[in-house]
Amino acid sequence: MRKTLILLMPLLLTACVDDSASYFVDGKAGSHALTVHRAQKYFWSNVTTVELIMQRLPDCMRRFELTDLPADEVEIELLSGGDNVWTLRSGSELWQVESQTCTMYPDVKGDGGELIGVFRDDGSGKFVFEEAVLEPVPVPVTPAAPAPAQ
Repeated sequence: MRKTLILLMPLLLTACVDDSASYFVDGKAGSHALTVHRAQKYFWSNVTTVELIMQRLPDCMRRFELTDLPADEVEIELLSGGDNVWTLRSGSELWQVESQTCTMYPDVKGDGGELIGVFRDDGSGKFVFEEAVLEPVPVPVTPAAPAPAQ
């Protein structure tokens, strides 16, 4: 009986989700980063707890619980308002944090800023941060003037 339980244990854990993805503000140096962590507490639950881990070392290291989402619907946009102000958006829910003083604002101010990227499942079950693809601003083309006759 004990051997059977030991063999079945991995099957109980297969549906569990516990991973994270990070956006490194200062490149891969890692001293200034925003990490979204998702965790499914029970294998039978469809609910995933989502939290933000904010760090700007050595001054700031803090964890904020954001929300509970369905496990297969965790997709959070990251926007930058400048001056270390960050807005996270999932559907109609918004959170705004500031990594200079390591705080979360009670209310979101402004439109959130420029889209930096999205924290999401990559389709294979891995949680990743995908940077936004910035489209180039189209430059109007003016027709060339005809060459003067000689």
